[in-house]
Amino acid sequence: MSIDWAITDGWIDGIRRVPSPNCDDRPEGQAVSLIVIHAISLPPAQFGSDDIERLFTNTLDPRAHPYFARVHALRVSAHFLIRRDGEMIQFVSCDRRAWHAGISSWQGQPRCNDFSIGMELEGCDEIPFEEIQYDRLIRLIRCVRAYYPVIALAGHADIAAPRKTDPGPCFTWQRLAIEGLPPRVAAWRIER
Repeated sequence: MSIDWAITDGWIDGIRRVPSPNCDDRPEGQAVSLIVIHAISLPPAQFGSDDIERLFTNTLDPRAHPYFARVHALRVSAHFLIRRDGEMIQFVSCDRRAWHAGISSWQGQPRCNDFSIGMELEGCDEIPFEEIQYDRLIRLIRCVRAYYPVIALAGHADIAAPRKTDPGPCFTWQRLAIEGLPPRVAAWRIER
């Protein structure tokens, strides 16, 4: 698959931008070496609203749903969101640190936000992801790897267990292997 997107100042050309304030600078000299795959739905197990965008931009109305009262004050973001219909949204420049991983560790290195790019799929633990989401995720991973020295992929559960379970049991890691990436046993490294 060819790379048909370009990245300018950490933003992928042609993807809708919804800038999130929930980001900051990466530590000086810190290279991006990890992609973290997440799943998110707001309200839980419901899809298609703009509530994820509202959460990532600090505009989620706590009165709109009982669950939102618990999460509306969180200051979180991710670099990317892939919706169920394949729409892609970028919230944070890949050159900056998005607040997606929380308390986390990868291969003994804490603070995964410092060296990772967070890719959210609209989904949950109980419902399979859409074909177009896998297609867009693979395309996005290939694009990011063309610009950044990414050597590993992990799920949020791999870096923040047992606190997190996403992308969950309905995410088919083998789909990434079909596209020329190595199979996943737990979390794994990409051979460049």
